[in-house]
Amino acid sequence: MKNSFGTKAIIKLDNQEVTYFSLNKLADAGFNNLSRFPVCIKILLENLIRNEDGLLFTEKDINNLASWDIDKESFELPFMPARVLLQDFTGIPAIVDLAAMRDAANRLYGDPSKINPRIPSELVIDHSVQVDSFGKTTSLEENIYHEFKRNSERYTFLKWGQKNFDNFRVVPPATGICHQVNLEYLARVVFIKETGSTNTVFPDSVFGLDSHTTMINGAGVLGWGVGGIEAEAVMLGNPYYLLSPQVLGFKLTGKLSDQATATDLVLYITELLRKKALWENL
Repeated sequence: MKNSFGTKAIIKLDNQEVTYFSLNKLADAGFNNLSRFPVCIKILLENLIRNEDGLLFTEKDINNLASWDIDKESFELPFMPARVLLQDFTGIPAIVDLAAMRDAANRLYGDPSKINPRIPSELVIDHSVQVDSFGKTTSLEENIYHEFKRNSERYTFLKWGQKNFDNFRVVPPATGICHQVNLEYLARVVFIKETGSTNTVFPDSVFGLDSHTTMINGAGVLGWGVGGIEAEAVMLGNPYYLLSPQVLGFKLTGKLSDQATATDLVLYITELLRKKALWENL
């Protein structure tokens, strides 16, 4: 990896040295406005300087984003999430693809064990679960029994995948819906990656195969929903290309009434944003 702007730094945590990539050092290189950047832009920028390789993540990409301004025209930049959140409907085909790649590698006299997700990928079984029993104290146990019996072939395959693939875990049914499991169990907030003798720490981020993935942003984890092809691409080490985001700020004053919830507030803000986007596009 390159380090064109000298941002690589070491900090001591719990008597252990860990590596991180410092935006303060990037500011020292001449980008003086970074402290005023929105948090989401800072996370994207850290992602660029940490992954800079001169090929997929370039010095030009860093310069573009480090010169970001709210009035600047959008530009394309690469992004590599820290992890991928899979759900069963679209996640299982991705694991089948990896298994097929191993089969192909074996036929071509390669090493099948080298075919693995490049970043942590966690599959939550929730979308396809059916309800056979309800209204009884034993309903949960009965539904779990029928789920495993009905889909024994699927679970045999997933058990094989979890055992044989690096960076792959399966969350079994009856644990919860995937975006809630992501929030309560899978989110790291601060991600720690083993990199030889020194670990690297960086902000957690996630691509999820569920439209509710974005709720993880409430915990300070940058995340959004993508399709199966995009998720599989980053699992295989390819960055996702996106346009530099437009950022709008809301100043909230006062307090909510007793009858209103935080969800009501978010939905109202969303309504305002949609009206603004519609009006500007007329």
